[in-house]
Amino acid sequence: MFLHLGNDHIVNVRDIVGIYDLEKSSVSKYTKEYLSNATKQGRVINCTLEMPKSFIVTLDRELTERVYISQLACSTLSKRLANNKL
Repeated sequence: MFLHLGNDHIVNVRDIVGIYDLEKSSVSKYTKEYLSNATKQGRVINCTLEMPKSFIVTLDRELTERVYISQLACSTLSKRLANNKL
């Protein structure tokens, strides 16, 4: 199964480590540091030209970690996941 993150970006559901609300979680200094390091290391993929609402962390079979920034809310992505599993 795959999850559409917006603007022609999809990820394999089995690779998803977590889906996080950008506004709520970026209050933490640890999250800010994590996102900053991921950006510096080139692991961030921006899926939006609009205001970002969430970020999705993935880890594939080759243990490549990626962070996707999406304009979709966590609730929307969660609903898409639930609908995929039906």
